[in-house]
Amino acid sequence: MVALRCQSLVGAGGRALFSLSRTRALRPSPLQTSCQCLQLHLFPRRSRFVAFCCETSVIAPVQPRKIFMENSIHISTLEEKIFDTLKAVLIHFELKTQLRVAGGWVRDKLLGKESHDIDIALEDMHGKSFCERVNEYLMSINEETKHYCVIQSNPDQSKHLETARMKVFGVEIDFVNLRAENYAEESRIPTMKFGSAKEDAYRRDLTINSLFYNINTGLIEDFTGRGLSDLRNGVIATPLPPKTTFLDDPLRVLRAIRFAARFNYKIQEELKVAAMDVDVGTALEKKVSPERVGVEIDLMMTGADPVRAIQELIDVNIFWIILRLPQELEDEITDSVKRSCLGALIAMMKVLAVFGPDKLTTDQRRLALYSALFLPFKSFKVTEKKRQVPLTHSLIKHSLKLKTHDALMVTQIHEAADEFNHIWKVLFDEENGNINNSNQGARDWELTSRSEKMIRAGFWMGNIKELWRVALVLHALLDVITCTDLGDTEVKQRAGKCLAAEAAIMELGLEDIWNVKPLLDGKKIMSALGLEKGIPGMKEWQNHVRKWQLCHMTATAEECYEWLKDEYQHKRQRLN
Repeated sequence: MVALRCQSLVGAGGRALFSLSRTRALRPSPLQTSCQCLQLHLFPRRSRFVAFCCETSVIAPVQPRKIFMENSIHISTLEEKIFDTLKAVLIHFELKTQLRVAGGWVRDKLLGKESHDIDIALEDMHGKSFCERVNEYLMSINEETKHYCVIQSNPDQSKHLETARMKVFGVEIDFVNLRAENYAEESRIPTMKFGSAKEDAYRRDLTINSLFYNINTGLIEDFTGRGLSDLRNGVIATPLPPKTTFLDDPLRVLRAIRFAARFNYKIQEELKVAAMDVDVGTALEKKVSPERVGVEIDLMMTGADPVRAIQELIDVNIFWIILRLPQELEDEITDSVKRSCLGALIAMMKVLAVFGPDKLTTDQRRLALYSALFLPFKSFKVTEKKRQVPLTHSLIKHSLKLKTHDALMVTQIHEAADEFNHIWKVLFDEENGNINNSNQGARDWELTSRSEKMIRAGFWMGNIKELWRVALVLHALLDVITCTDLGDTEVKQRAGKCLAAEAAIMELGLEDIWNVKPLLDGKKIMSALGLEKGIPGMKEWQNHVRKWQLCHMTATAEECYEWLKDEYQHKRQRLN
């Protein structure tokens, strides 16, 4: 079988001169053969031709599905301006370097999506050297030079190559050399050297990320022979055999799943088998840092289909490897509890869709999904530094290495969801009189049903703040461990409960109560009490002022001050 390469030369008047040449022969195989057809397409601007530069390859059978894909890359006016400037640098210094836009930009452009993530791979130069040449060229034509920075390689953070970053016409561009990689047996950090474009393409994680756009020639280059077909057919596959790819860098298992969920692509069966391999699981556990795992999981949870992503991780037996559940809880965390994690996530997605996903910010939605995913772990504690902490907090902070703030917020959402059980009963008059019974010295303003609602709900809102809607929805899912498969009717009922509670809170005017400034600060409170310094019961008086303010939302600071003076005198008289 002969693989053909098309080379395109653009002549005067936009005429394309091209030639075909044999590049190599492949041995026949009983497996399905995928051969990219030679295609020549007219660019919409400047009558420029683009040819797909392909090689044949042999791949395992898959069940493809057709995806909308552009026949050519549309280069915007700004991108053309950038590329023309970079080509002018080559001409000025008589450089033979090939400039290629790599990976994601090519993929997204072919899918008809805009992309500003331009990474340029250099054939025989380091990024820093090329940026210096860009500035020398700009000086020669009396243009302002551009600042650039060099991002050093950092193997511990999966940054294997030095990258130069420069803004060209306001667009941030990364310049890096093409590379070939060799991996040590016990490390996912490769040794790097200059490589060819083909070597660089094969060392990438997925075929759909292995495409290049050659700025010099205007060609889309598919050196693996599979990038275009897999992109068109919606297939997630690796350029090299998947087990080899995953053992070289086990993080690529997570990336494969993330891209499958992002684009709703089918994962090649051979890739799934390799992901389930014991050696790959061991390599993932030993060679990949929790920080890198956390980045990938976070991208999944904020992506197009977090449920699909988590489902795939569970299906290939990876989720519990990367989550690193503590050994001390192995007997308590049963398989049914683990299965409930996915069920809770699905339930959260369904209820949010009815409740109104637009009511949450992007980060609030992200925390909502994490709070649901870890909901079955809510009651579990783990020992850290001789003290008990919520298991959820430990998993987010240590297994995924997300921000401590994320761990605190998800834990707080769990606690607030539990507490809302009592708030619900007060809001809908199912539980009255608790404040009255617990505070026998309460004044008249505390004894009405509305006051009790204002105080209970107001304190709850003040603690959970802007995440109150997240906690409210999670409250509707607290029994999800025993009820994971919610039908449409059940989803509507639970979402309806959330909407009713939201309406009740908003009717009370509490939707942003945490932003309301207290009428009296500590000094004013001490002044009203006739004190020069704080007393052990100061916190109680501050809470008492908060209660009064919640029940007198239109009152002034002066009115609150006079009330507090009278309240203090009233209390002293009772004690005497």
